[in-house]
Amino acid sequence: MRIAMVSETWAPDINGVAHTLGQLSRELHRRGVSIQLVRPAPREPGRAEHVASELQVRGFRAPGYPDVQLGLPTRRRLLALWREQRPDAIYVATEGPLGWSALNAARRLGIPVVSGFHTNFDHYAGDYGWRWLAWPVRAVLRHFHNRTRATLVPTRQRADELARCGFRGVRVMARGIDTRHFGPHRRDPALRRAWGVDPQQPVLLHVGRLAQEKNLDLLIESYRAMRATSPALQLVIVGDGPLRGELERRLPEAIYTGFVDSDSLARHYASADLFVFPSRSETYGNVVLEAMASELGIVAFDYAAAAAMIETGHHGFTVALDDDQGFIDAALALCRNPGLAARLGRAARLRVEPQGWSSIADDFLATLRHVQETPHDTPQPSGV
Repeated sequence: MRIAMVSETWAPDINGVAHTLGQLSRELHRRGVSIQLVRPAPREPGRAEHVASELQVRGFRAPGYPDVQLGLPTRRRLLALWREQRPDAIYVATEGPLGWSALNAARRLGIPVVSGFHTNFDHYAGDYGWRWLAWPVRAVLRHFHNRTRATLVPTRQRADELARCGFRGVRVMARGIDTRHFGPHRRDPALRRAWGVDPQQPVLLHVGRLAQEKNLDLLIESYRAMRATSPALQLVIVGDGPLRGELERRLPEAIYTGFVDSDSLARHYASADLFVFPSRSETYGNVVLEAMASELGIVAFDYAAAAAMIETGHHGFTVALDDDQGFIDAALALCRNPGLAARLGRAARLRVEPQGWSSIADDFLATLRHVQETPHDTPQPSGV
């Protein structure tokens, strides 16, 4: 099978979309699938792993997000490429200018397209104070995705939300976790010593982009409440972004690592004890699975990955999306009871162990084969 993947982001970018596509491409390569990648040219020249061929197009930096690159429209080049090297199906992962031109070119050539809903851009409008834009953004996204044969989302919860908003052909493709890479076996006493903590001292970890949409005010409130209960608690923040400077001013006692590579990330997870994730804007949240695999006591909102994977009180704690005080109370409960946090962490590890990327890739291929076999004018039902 020949698949074209179109994305505005790819490794070495550090984000959930690039991570998911990297894992998928690796699994597809193992199955002998030929992948043709279309993406903006990376900052550092190079070719992607696990792809048979690659078209790199000109890009530009997203306003306010200098580390996010969008691809310029390139419909003519895509038409020429796909006339010469026609894929069996196309997966468009992002709804930027490159994604739009890819969708238009594919429809012109009659090649089936599956899209991915990886980012809640409509939610971001509210996070940045532009709540009035949420409806127009959602309408644009709906128009884009309804022109594809199917739209893949990571959870049943999100699939139902989009279906209620008029999105058609929504199907669930979950996310996986490599438990050989992430796990308590990666705990690193030397790293903990570098943090200045002793073997019994609790470490609270946060992993993610340091930006407005991540609800970092609640991270600060939760940590301060936990520190009042457990003065020895050390906060470690992994990631970077436009709010790092503000966080450093408000929480000077925290340890800030910036972005770290995959091997170091696994050691950071395993060397911590607690994980709080206050974001309400995630489409999924791969970091939740990584923390679960690492046996951390977890607090998150009952949304996205946490809603799909955590039974509250058994694998961690989840709270209603509008319950900030409940979030803080759950964080305090774990902080006050290390034995409970450890027990929940062990159960969380068992919960995600079957969630490998191999079965996710099988689901992905099944969807692409299905749209190949379905006439273009046949409505695609929502489903798994």
